[in-house]
Amino acid sequence: MKKLIVATLLLGSGTLLSAQKTTKVPAHYKPVKSEMYRKGWIDFNKNGVKDIYEDPAATLDDRIENLLQQMTLEEKTCQMVTLYGYKRVLKDDLPTPEWKQMLWKDGIGAIDEHLNGFQQWGLPPSDNENVWPASRHAWALNEVQRFFVEDTRLGIPVDFTNEGIRGVESYKATNFPTQLGLGHTWNRELIRQVGLITGREARMLGYTNVYAPILDVGRDQRWGRYEEVYGESPYLVAELGIEMVRGLQHNHQVAATAKHFAAYSNNKGAREGMSRVDPQMSPREVENIHIYPFKRVIRETGLLGIMSSYNDYDGIPVQGSYYWLTTRLRQEMGFRGYVVSDSDAVEYLYTKHNTAKDMKEAVRQSVEAGLNVRCTFRSPDSFVLPLRELVKEGGLSEEVINDRVRDILRVKFLIGLFDSPYQTDLAGADNEVEKAANEAVALQASRESVVLLKNADNTLPLNIDKIKKIAVCGPNADEEGYALTHYGPLAVEVTTVLEGIREKAQGKAEVLYTKGCDLVDAHWPESEIIEYPLTPDEQAEIDRAAANARQADVAVVVLGGGQRTCGENKSRTSLDLPGHQLKLLQAVQATGKPVVLVLINGRPLSVNWADKFVPAILEAWYPGSKGGTAVADILFGDYNPGGKLTVTFPKTVGQIPFNFPCKPASQIDGGKNPGADGNMSRINGALYPFGYGLSYTTFEYSDLEISPKVITPDQKATVRLKVTNTGKRAGDEVVQLYTRDILSSITTYEKNLAGFERIRLKPGETKEVTFTLDRKHLELLNADMKWIVEPGEFAIMAGASSEDIRLNGILTVEDYRSRLHALESQKPVSPVTASTDMENATNVLDGKISTVWQGNKGDYITFALKNGAKVDEVSIAFKRDNKLPAEFEIQLSGGGGQFLTVYSGTVSQYEQLIPYSFKGTTASDLRIVLNDDRVGIAEVVLKE
Repeated sequence: MKKLIVATLLLGSGTLLSAQKTTKVPAHYKPVKSEMYRKGWIDFNKNGVKDIYEDPAATLDDRIENLLQQMTLEEKTCQMVTLYGYKRVLKDDLPTPEWKQMLWKDGIGAIDEHLNGFQQWGLPPSDNENVWPASRHAWALNEVQRFFVEDTRLGIPVDFTNEGIRGVESYKATNFPTQLGLGHTWNRELIRQVGLITGREARMLGYTNVYAPILDVGRDQRWGRYEEVYGESPYLVAELGIEMVRGLQHNHQVAATAKHFAAYSNNKGAREGMSRVDPQMSPREVENIHIYPFKRVIRETGLLGIMSSYNDYDGIPVQGSYYWLTTRLRQEMGFRGYVVSDSDAVEYLYTKHNTAKDMKEAVRQSVEAGLNVRCTFRSPDSFVLPLRELVKEGGLSEEVINDRVRDILRVKFLIGLFDSPYQTDLAGADNEVEKAANEAVALQASRESVVLLKNADNTLPLNIDKIKKIAVCGPNADEEGYALTHYGPLAVEVTTVLEGIREKAQGKAEVLYTKGCDLVDAHWPESEIIEYPLTPDEQAEIDRAAANARQADVAVVVLGGGQRTCGENKSRTSLDLPGHQLKLLQAVQATGKPVVLVLINGRPLSVNWADKFVPAILEAWYPGSKGGTAVADILFGDYNPGGKLTVTFPKTVGQIPFNFPCKPASQIDGGKNPGADGNMSRINGALYPFGYGLSYTTFEYSDLEISPKVITPDQKATVRLKVTNTGKRAGDEVVQLYTRDILSSITTYEKNLAGFERIRLKPGETKEVTFTLDRKHLELLNADMKWIVEPGEFAIMAGASSEDIRLNGILTVEDYRSRLHALESQKPVSPVTASTDMENATNVLDGKISTVWQGNKGDYITFALKNGAKVDEVSIAFKRDNKLPAEFEIQLSGGGGQFLTVYSGTVSQYEQLIPYSFKGTTASDLRIVLNDDRVGIAEVVLKE
């Protein structure tokens, strides 16, 4: 493994972080101005009185309003901006005397990425002494917080924000696979654990707001940020996003800020101009695909943060849109947190979109639209000063400012900043961050994210006991940079695939390694459209890889992408393997030795040649710092892969757009017969479809049951099925449930993901899997853009992928009135009626002496008899609390409502069936009439 000392050598000094040479921080943090810190409350405004906003027992709204009333315009506007942290905008790591003359002397809304170690793209992590260890970092953030609490007039704490889509961004922290990898686990509980750990480590480091999860839905596989989405299904993105937020915001340990709202992830041709302009989507697609996850996550989790995107939609920049940021986000979805702008989203209104003439107008449009906090890599003055001018000139009302500040304060109160502004357990930070239990979850996530794409002739798993030599090559074989990019931990130990294989082979097999080729060639990306010949050095390195393969029993080729080919602002024009990677793979395959291809990358790749000629393929995405261990565990059979694709693999970019879900027949075109005499004009079908993934074992599906089979739009249906492991290895199966509206008023998707469950089964084991369907799984956006569930039949499909459907059924939806009428018509006529206490009349026929119908003198109970019945005896069990004799009559009716008495008697025995005989006659009804008060009938048995 590469040790931490190796990472620190990248800093250029060749030494460990200077923080390790400083004075040891205390185990427990104590602020300086002790007179402010009272028992059970903090005197933020230093007036010696417990104001309402300082009182933890006061209501949230009262605390907000009390503080807002005390704030000046200067203090309010300072809350509406982010100050980027050390070496981004802020030049100081700790407060200085000059801060009392800076803009933030009146407070600040948030400080972003302060001392998290990130400096700039392409630079090594910061070597500032306060970056690490965790206790020192927490102490430093406390010191910054202390300035705002102790040295500003009202003492409003700052919100420390930071990135966290694959672990909190810090010099070190628990390092998870990138979000695309996490999506491929299909494991709700695991994602909640990832959120819980990320939020807990963030708070222990001093951060209070984490920019995660990303709720964008993948549509164009060329897009640079595909590595950051959970997948292509809005349902799956919503389900995993809900769990991530619940984990992050557990007990309000931090606020979660989801991004990027709205319609962000489908730019024309995946082009990434910084304003992400011109998304190519219809309004209905925006709602079905891109708004759906945000709507559900906000409503189901109480999400506290939203990052507004800097794209336009249909000519309207989202950042300046009241419709998107207020009407939809707050009024319709019920969002109650604060909106923070994505970098330069405000500035783009005048520099890119040209809908504002200058910065001042851009500020006005953004704040009016609903923006709470401007966040970008610029001085906060550039936003706050024009904002103050607008209020003083009448361009914005102060009430609008008040509304925006209320949201900011609400979040700060909810996450406990006014009750516990400091992270006081400094020693606890060292114990929590990267602790063994957290690392175990990270390894689980890495293992579960890997997808087995091909395994011809059971090439995998490899038997280490039968292998003498293993050849390893490829630009990603000994690469660790994919685990150390922005938006996550920066300098953790990383186990590469080569290191993972060597660890498994130690003492058993020899590992031969050469790189084989670089990730890209000198002419890339032009080499994607023009083939350049190999240089002598490039050819020699490929030859070395092939020579190693000839000596070995098996070759593992580790290819894919990396920071050069994928990421923010790194969209591609091709989905083929970049550089000379395919030539390397072909050379190794030509040796005739078994070849296993391992892909490490941030987007689907069109590995058509590999799929046709290479026997085994593993897709590992960016598998986190534990990725090499996870891949080796799978290669050698210590872990059975169970990940399934949440994205579609097109065969070529010429098929894009090519996604799940899709409209009927939209993914295929043209004939099916190739060649000169055929009729096929284009490549059809996916290389690998949504939901696809193999295992080292097999699974059988059976016993699909839908109950009830007919529901109304507001009822729920339960779908049950059984899955059996029919192989010889324990393994995971991701059971997938799909629906299709068979007949609808508008065109709907061919299949909609409506449920999924990752289950683990031992060989021969069977488990029942249960799904619940309700209106969110069945509704459509009709011609009037209203969400409704249309009556009709829905196909219910369960299977191992979107194309591997194993079980089918039908669920019928009827409107309420039709359903009620159907039920009434099917309901049998009750054989018993009563003059009183009708709801208990059927108790006399339930076979239980303990249940009764009770009446008083003159009350009766009537039984409808079978047509043409002749009755001459009835057995009755009476019940009376006082046990006194009671008189009764038995009457018969032949129709027309006239009853004649056929028996008169006195009850002397109670709570047992006593037969009463009389002269029989043909009758339609039999009636028992009470002639005393408070008499009960427990049971009646008619002899017909």
